[in-house]
Amino acid sequence: MQVQIHTDHNIEGHEALADQVSGVVEAALSRFSDRITHVDVHLSDQNSDQKNGNDNMRCMIEARLEGHQPLAVTHHASTLNQSVDGAAEKVTHLIEHTLGRLEHQESHRTDPPLSRSV
Repeated sequence: MQVQIHTDHNIEGHEALADQVSGVVEAALSRFSDRITHVDVHLSDQNSDQKNGNDNMRCMIEARLEGHQPLAVTHHASTLNQSVDGAAEKVTHLIEHTLGRLEHQESHRTDPPLSRSV
């Protein structure tokens, strides 16, 4: 699973931040790592000019599951760490729900399986 971090011009995108965010995301999604091909994390400061706005830090995470459309979530919080943690939790729940639904659909199929010619 490849994790790529993107920041807006209001957030310093230094290596320590990238390592920390990657660690949080990888830990949250570790049990799905064999099914996820790529994760994009976008960090931004929505009210950088005001500096005192509530929930001005935004984290958007897009996870790409093998063979499926990308799944994306966004979380706003007062701090960058809180926004990353919240988005990681949301994307974990979304992936659990999506994979659970897909497995449920597969187990309840009524059409015969496709025959494979070798």
